[in-house]
Amino acid sequence: MKIIEKITLIIYSNIILIMAVIASLLIFGWLDIDIVQKMIKTLLMSDTSSKVILLVNVIAILLSIRCIFFDPTSKKELKDKQGVFLANDNGKLMISKETIENLVEAVTKQYKMAKEVSSRVELDKDNNVNIFVNLVVGSDTIIKDLSVDLQNKIKAKIKETTDLEVKEVNITIKKAVQEKQIKSENEEA
Repeated sequence: MKIIEKITLIIYSNIILIMAVIASLLIFGWLDIDIVQKMIKTLLMSDTSSKVILLVNVIAILLSIRCIFFDPTSKKELKDKQGVFLANDNGKLMISKETIENLVEAVTKQYKMAKEVSSRVELDKDNNVNIFVNLVVGSDTIIKDLSVDLQNKIKAKIKETTDLEVKEVNITIKKAVQEKQIKSENEEA
């Protein structure tokens, strides 16, 4: 969020908070309505304060209209969140994060040692692909060999199928389980 949007949101939120507090105090009878009327009348009669109040009201109206009718998220930011946008002479292509995650999981499932897998893809502003893989492996797995081989195969598969360069493949081994544990956990579920 841009700094101007943050400042305007803070101002708008404070205005709404003050109005809500005053309304609540009036409803509970902790604030006399005559006092509020006299304060408002005094503020509106003064030339300077009436201009400030008018300015605050105009800002609140504009912020309300902006929030209702205009989405502050740019189209580029939305596309970046959805996936990688590629363009060439023939047209445009959007490769979703979900597609990349499915490719990662397909590669990982080729390994018998990988019992469970989940993945997450992050894209930076330069469309660099960073992949995070969470694995549950068998207890007899040589983790270092598996991770190096898996990282290389994931990078190669993504490059082959999408023509994207993968910057990093980060692997987290959640746990190592024995075959008997996996069977009993699957039977319980």
